[in-house]
Amino acid sequence: MTTYDIWAAVHAERRALASDLDDLTPERWATPSLCGEWDVHDVLAHQLETAKETRRRFVRRFAAAGFDFDRYNQRGVRAERRADPTETLAAFRAASALTATPPAPLASRLVEVFVHGEDIRRPLGIQGDYPVEGVALAIRHQAGVGAGLGGAKQLVKGLRIRATDTDLDLGEGPLVEGAAIALLLVLCGRAVALGELGGPGPETLAGRI
Repeated sequence: MTTYDIWAAVHAERRALASDLDDLTPERWATPSLCGEWDVHDVLAHQLETAKETRRRFVRRFAAAGFDFDRYNQRGVRAERRADPTETLAAFRAASALTATPPAPLASRLVEVFVHGEDIRRPLGIQGDYPVEGVALAIRHQAGVGAGLGGAKQLVKGLRIRATDTDLDLGEGPLVEGAAIALLLVLCGRAVALGELGGPGPETLAGRI
């Protein structure tokens, strides 16, 4: 994927998520997400904050948070979460075409939008439709980054990761196979997708998450 293709995929996913959330009732905005203690509204606020985050702003805010990622993320949610979820959604839609990014490889933007999209959609019973080429690139990025930077390098060590819906086959060892989006979720610590994977390797992954 070229730089343009990555941003095109990110922007398309932001627009699709905004459309999926257009008619949520207030009660559904409070649905627990797949992302820790955050609800659906919190995850959207996080995505809004990330869409606006520049390299310089990230460095300043991360330092102010004592170089603690959890504190940094929580402050970002508080800053962007409006009292009315529809206002947060409107702000997210307005920011959907931005190309700001923290100091990280551009493929990490794909991980961000696809995984957090599922963090929101799955608990709401909404079916996501993701470009498998983009998801495969997100998996390759995630599998090559160490845990200290939020990656899955240690998680997949000694395993073979194969997607059943696109051309992706990484590593050697006991096989872990499944749809690309399920693989990406598990590589990002979402154990909820383990049951969607086949082969002899998922049990090893389950013990490492």
